Amino acid sequence: MTVTEVLTAPVRDDGGSTARRRRTKLASYAILLAFAAFYIGPLLMLVSASFKTLPEFFRDPTGLPENLEANNYTEAWDLANFPGYMLNSLIYTVVATTLFVIMSVFVAFPIARGYVKGSRALLTLYVVALFLPPALIPQFQLILNFGDIPVLGDLFFSFWPEGSQQQGLFNTKTGYILLFLTNPIGLIILVNYIKSIPRELDESAVVDGCGYARFVFTILMPLIRPALATVIVIHAIGIWNELILATIYLTSDDNYPITRGLIVFEGVYGSDWPKLAAAVLMLMMPMLVLYLFLQRYIISGLTAGAIKG
Repeated sequence: MTVTEVLTAPVRDDGGSTARRRRTKLASYAILLAFAAFYIGPLLMLVSASFKTLPEFFRDPTGLPENLEANNYTEAWDLANFPGYMLNSLIYTVVATTLFVIMSVFVAFPIARGYVKGSRALLTLYVVALFLPPALIPQFQLILNFGDIPVLGDLFFSFWPEGSQQQGLFNTKTGYILLFLTNPIGLIILVNYIKSIPRELDESAVVDGCGYARFVFTILMPLIRPALATVIVIHAIGIWNELILATIYLTSDDNYPITRGLIVFEGVYGSDWPKLAAAVLMLMMPMLVLYLFLQRYIISGLTAGAIKG
C-alpha cells in the first residue's frame, strides 16, 4: 500500500463498539438496580411500617405513612425490655469477639509462617470445618457436663460464680460465650492475610529481643487491621443475630440476648406489626453502626484473605 492510499483510506468508525459498550453498561446498571431493589425494598417497607399506627398499617400495609408515629420505637423499647436484652447481647458480642480475635491471631501467626509441624494440615482442617454442620449434641453435652471434667471442672467452679457441678455452664452467660470462641472462616482470613506480611519483620523482632506477645500486639495487629476488621464484623454479626443457640442453651429471661427477647416480644405483641417493625430496626442498628465504622477495612481484608498464599 502506497503512502497516498494510506492517507486517503477511510477512517474506521468505532460507533458500533461504543454503542455496544454503552448498552452493556446500561444492562449492568439495570441488573445492579434490580438487586438493590430486591434487598432494599423490604427494608424500606419495614421502615415505613414502623412509623404507622396499627389501623393505618391494616388499611395500607405497603404505602407510605400519613404521619410519623415515633411512639412505636419508645413503646417497643419499654415493652420488649430492650435495655436488658441489648445489654446481654453487647456482653456476649464484645467479650466473645474480643477473645476470639486475640486467640485467633496467636493461632493464625504460627500456622501462616509454618512455625508448627503440620501447619498445612491444620489449615486444611479449618477449611473442612467450614463444610461441617454445627456439632450441637457434643457442644450441649460439653456445656452440661463441664463440671465432670477432671481437675478443670472442680478448679473452675471453685472460683467462678456462674454454673454448678450439676448443670455445668448450661443457662449461664459464661457457657454461652464459650460457644462463640471458634470460627473457621475468621482464622482462615487471618492466616492468608498474615502470609502477605514480610517474614523479615519476624527476624528483626527476634534480633531486637521482642517477645512473642509483644510482637503480636505491637507489630502484627496494626499491620493486619483490614483482616481484623473483617473478622470482627463477621464474628460480631454472627453472635448478634444468633437465635438457635440462644434457644437451646439459655432458659432464663435474665440471660436472653436481643434475638431471643424479640421472639418473646413477638409472642406477646405479634399482632402489633408497627411496634414489631420498630423493634426489628432497633435490633439491627448496633451492627449497622459497627459495619459503617469498619467498612473501609472490610473489602481489603476480604480480598487479601482470599487471594494471598
